[in-house]
Amino acid sequence: MSHSALQFTKYLMATQQILGEEGENIAIQHYLNRGYELVYKNFRYRKGEIDLIFKKGNWLIFSEVKLRSNTYFGQPEKFVSKSQLNLIKKTAEAYIFQVNWQGNIRFDIIAIVKNSSKFEIMHFEDVY
Repeated sequence: MSHSALQFTKYLMATQQILGEEGENIAIQHYLNRGYELVYKNFRYRKGEIDLIFKKGNWLIFSEVKLRSNTYFGQPEKFVSKSQLNLIKKTAEAYIFQVNWQGNIRFDIIAIVKNSSKFEIMHFEDVY
């Protein structure tokens, strides 16, 4: 790989990381405004990762966040595959075991589309 191609790849990765962080922050605010408590951000177990984990009452919510700058290639929520959901479920099981959670659980997707300076947020509850 040439030096310029390597620099471009690093730039794209950094841009994706910044967008991902921005999406997670928007999702956190969305949940907090609805009375949820953030308990973990970016929980990792083996090859899996859960973007956000919230608690509300007797519920533990595992949330996947997808942010897109447009919908040219489809809606953000469509980019969560079955295999990704299965990996999220296994990662959630590890978290549940780790904290000895005895309550209810739910899997959500927060889909965000960035339109110029505003964000359109769609909250899909109990997707799995």
